[in-house]
Amino acid sequence: MTDYSEIPLFPEDVLPSDHRSGFVALVGKPNVGKSTLLNAWAGQKIAIVSQKPQTTRHRIRAMVTLPDAQVIFVDTPGIHEPRHKLGEFMVATATRAVPDADLVLFVVDASQPPSKEDHLIAELIRKKGRASTMIALNKMDLVTSDVLEIRHTEYSALLKDALLMPVSATQEDSSEELLSTIIAQLPLGPRYYPADQVTDQDERFIVAELIREQILQQLHQEVPHAVAVMVVDFKERPEKDLIYISANVFVERESQKGIIIGESGRQLKRIGKAARQEIEQMLERRVYLELWVKVKKKWRKDENELRRLGYALPKKR
Repeated sequence: MTDYSEIPLFPEDVLPSDHRSGFVALVGKPNVGKSTLLNAWAGQKIAIVSQKPQTTRHRIRAMVTLPDAQVIFVDTPGIHEPRHKLGEFMVATATRAVPDADLVLFVVDASQPPSKEDHLIAELIRKKGRASTMIALNKMDLVTSDVLEIRHTEYSALLKDALLMPVSATQEDSSEELLSTIIAQLPLGPRYYPADQVTDQDERFIVAELIREQILQQLHQEVPHAVAVMVVDFKERPEKDLIYISANVFVERESQKGIIIGESGRQLKRIGKAARQEIEQMLERRVYLELWVKVKKKWRKDENELRRLGYALPKKR
């Protein structure tokens, strides 16, 4: 991943006259690689990733600042057919990002033909999009050139005026080429954030997400999707030169609690160890992490519980 912090930047008062900037909404169905692209451009982990769909639940911003441009990427939850209030929150969050963007980047999976969800997203962009649209044909490394050509035709038909570009989120040269094309589509403008800021998410939010990421990666079936994480303590302990973090892991059923804890607490220890390593890398400090597993029955269907856990449903426009 490119380390943009090593690129010399112009001071704010001497930006070049052709400086470009804007907000780019990343939209698409679950598990198409939106967060992987975001992290590649940011040069560090901003959004958690896993092989499971619906990993991203919130709208997450990442700022990429270059000498001639500042791009504010807005990663959104995968748009899907919601089955509970949490799903409705996620879809509403993604939908609201479309009309506010300077550019909509519709990320699709080149290894699959357009699905019902892709058609719904294209319709959403046509109805609510106020800016230009690009289609990122991701995972191009997984298909042959003949199949890629077919996918190009299929996805181009969804949004005929959109610029379509094949990309592989895991290949740096490919993601960098897409970034250059995105910048060329943005309007002339100033920097909206300080040059050294890479996200607007606070440390507590990122810590909670890193814990949830390990649960997603280490557990299977429905359990990870029934999990919410809330950081309850985040304290500097100078005398021990570390940060003490305590977090609650909420599930919907006692059986799920047992799966996360595991026999003699072994599974929870594995999750905690892996999460602590990720958190220490992010904070660049030693961390003491405590995790507590608690049951909140049917929290994904309860609007009051969703608000308490940070999933406030946006008001309808």
